[in-house]
Amino acid sequence: MPEARNVEQARALVLEKPRELAPRQLPIPDAAADGAVLRVEACGLCGTDHELYTGALPLGFPFIPGHETVGVIEAIGDDARAAWHVDVGDRVAVEPLLVNRECYGMLPLDRESGLWGGYATHHYLAAGTRVHKVPAGLDPVLATMFNPLGAGIRWAVDVPQTQSGAVVAVLGPGVRGLAAVVAAREAGAAFVMITGRGEHDAPRLELARAFGADLACDVEVDDPVAALRKAVGAGADVVVDVTAKAPAAFAQAVALARRGGTVVVAGTRGVGVGAPGFEPDHVVYKELRILGAFGVDSSAYERAFDLLTSGKYPFADIPRRVADLDGAEDLLLTMAGEAGPPPMHAVIAP
Repeated sequence: MPEARNVEQARALVLEKPRELAPRQLPIPDAAADGAVLRVEACGLCGTDHELYTGALPLGFPFIPGHETVGVIEAIGDDARAAWHVDVGDRVAVEPLLVNRECYGMLPLDRESGLWGGYATHHYLAAGTRVHKVPAGLDPVLATMFNPLGAGIRWAVDVPQTQSGAVVAVLGPGVRGLAAVVAAREAGAAFVMITGRGEHDAPRLELARAFGADLACDVEVDDPVAALRKAVGAGADVVVDVTAKAPAAFAQAVALARRGGTVVVAGTRGVGVGAPGFEPDHVVYKELRILGAFGVDSSAYERAFDLLTSGKYPFADIPRRVADLDGAEDLLLTMAGEAGPPPMHAVIAP
């Protein structure tokens, strides 16, 4: 167990209950043999963050949120150094899931150091952590894209085993949808379609073209199934649904898939919502493969860094908003749609 230093304190934000994010000072522990202390430079946000904040995703309180963390190793134990192949001074990205499937940014404050999330100046890394060295010269804020881009690679390529020449449809033009477009294009997809809904998604659909989308469809204006058939003469080999709180999207995914196609469901709808318009018989008649996708593996993260440093796609130009700890609450409200239009990519830089 790490021992706390009395001389240094970390600034952190503790989610004590829904909509109550309180500043705290916590002792920075020494690194145990199998652990490390990370100085946090940036922590990316996703839908889970604002759902935890608002209480839409209930979890035991209190805890320090933040699970897409990039920072510099300040102290590391001998066992961790040997296992993780990193040392003091290395900039690393931290995988959210530990080997025991617990998730950083959701661990209780009363467990040992309490510094288990990225909404803090320092983050303790325990045994079972997996880290990746950030390529030299990659800005830490941009480096937080490792998480959504890794998700796009796994969900759009690895899980459905997307082949070169495939027709791929991506539902949802958020940052993970954009990442799925890039991943499909890199896998050799012959045609990539992305869908969104209404005014909110219009600029995102336009941006998707710069990342490899051949067709961007607003489902409020056009029938996506008809639009895809008009473009390629058939349905999609692979449909990747990364929408959030869009219950009707699942039925659209099934409708977009060709006979014998694959539907990957990675977006969540919300508890007890169901899937309006979904007719299970279509799964039978089309002989579809429907796969759920949750989380990302180390291989996908490594490939994400290769893409980030390749210069092939304008990841740095994605509309993003960066806030410090003092501005975190306002940023979360914006992401939840309660304080203006949400940015495509949101980052806290302590």
